[in-house]
Amino acid sequence: MHIVVGGIGHESNTFNPALTPIDSFRILRGKELLKEEPARTLLSMGMDVEPAIYNIPFASAVVDRHAYSYLKSEFIREIEKTSEIDGICLTLHGAMVVEGIGCAEIDLLKTIRETIGEDVLISASLDLHGNIPAEMADYVNILTAYRTAPHRDVIETRRKSAKLLVEAIQKGLKPKSVIIRPPVLLPGEYVVTDVEPAASVYRMLEEVDKTPGIMDSSLLVGMAWADVPHAGASVIAVAEDDEYVKEARKKACKVAKAYWDNRMKFRLEVESGSPKECIQTAIDSDKRPFFISDSGDNITAGAAGDVPIMIEELISNKVDDAVVGGIIDRRAVNACREAGIGATIKLEIGGKLDQINGYPLEVKGKILNLTENGAVIRVDGIDVILTAERTAFTSPEDFMAYGIDVTRRKIVVVKLGYLFTGLKKVASQSMIALTPGFTNLLIEKLEYRNLRRPMFPLDKDFQWHPSI
Repeated sequence: MHIVVGGIGHESNTFNPALTPIDSFRILRGKELLKEEPARTLLSMGMDVEPAIYNIPFASAVVDRHAYSYLKSEFIREIEKTSEIDGICLTLHGAMVVEGIGCAEIDLLKTIRETIGEDVLISASLDLHGNIPAEMADYVNILTAYRTAPHRDVIETRRKSAKLLVEAIQKGLKPKSVIIRPPVLLPGEYVVTDVEPAASVYRMLEEVDKTPGIMDSSLLVGMAWADVPHAGASVIAVAEDDEYVKEARKKACKVAKAYWDNRMKFRLEVESGSPKECIQTAIDSDKRPFFISDSGDNITAGAAGDVPIMIEELISNKVDDAVVGGIIDRRAVNACREAGIGATIKLEIGGKLDQINGYPLEVKGKILNLTENGAVIRVDGIDVILTAERTAFTSPEDFMAYGIDVTRRKIVVVKLGYLFTGLKKVASQSMIALTPGFTNLLIEKLEYRNLRRPMFPLDKDFQWHPSI
């Protein structure tokens, strides 16, 4: 049995006015791709696996059209070179937006279908934060998404995508994915899957999976910082074939209605406040390390990552033991390299990528460390990590790479929304700062022009019932 593996994935923030170029992608090909899931699972099942390409995604701005065309052309060429195809197992994100094209997933999937025809089965794994047009079900037989946020089941989901595809081919099934889209658009920080009400709604998927004739089900929260018509939540149920489509739709509608009914109950996992309020709470607290998320400049959701508002507030409050991870500023990093470790230097940091929500902040500090990707500068009692490339600080190890042990510090500021698992384990206390930026959690303050309306929470006074 011959299975093609690969995909093109990206989480695109349309409020970030920059473009994501081709050199922002790390591309896997050939044997390198065969070392990753779902290829490894397919190989372990005795399948002949043909690698196309897969790009390692990092959330950022809308993708440059030429970059996408390059990736897509190579992917299609690899498919055309394969003489025998029984199935295609894709790894996608679900929130990729391309300059001048819009939804990359639909564009790619439509081209794949035109290339291989209607008879070859396709499965695809998705991120829980994907924005899924209902049209996607016209091109893909099996759609399955992560069920955890923060994500802990990425590998598991990709394996499942592979196993479901092989099962369908071996049994001669023609699966059909049913997609129901409740009009709810919530930032992911409001839907942490092990916190109520999300925990209870997600448990409903386990019951859906037990239904005869249904292979799998998913609930996607969507990507809130994408001003596209199909942004928002979606529920997917995969029927084994046409006979079970009606039942799949019924079950998907039930989950979608539960999500809709709970829309007013979703809350941030931890307390939130203004930058000043969060910093003052951290100063007053006897807990350490105390983590503060600079949520409006969340680099893992495509923000610029260089708004220095939290550093400015820390300095204003004369904080003497804090770490900020980090600020993207290649120019500042180069200046630190020229000066060398131990030197005292004046710099203007940040405010170069996001000039809408931030501005360069002038600081004077001592260079503590230099690494391949950045530098650490101490401004009064605040250690600021400067990076030359987009870098997400999601674990204690990410800080240790710069010589910083966050477990020994009083205040740690991260450009995230919710804390990822590694940081959550070491945080004694945490808050989310409601900061400005391209990932502003108060999405009502953002200007949506293309989003379908009405949409909660932008619109509140309307009713919705799924059509069975």
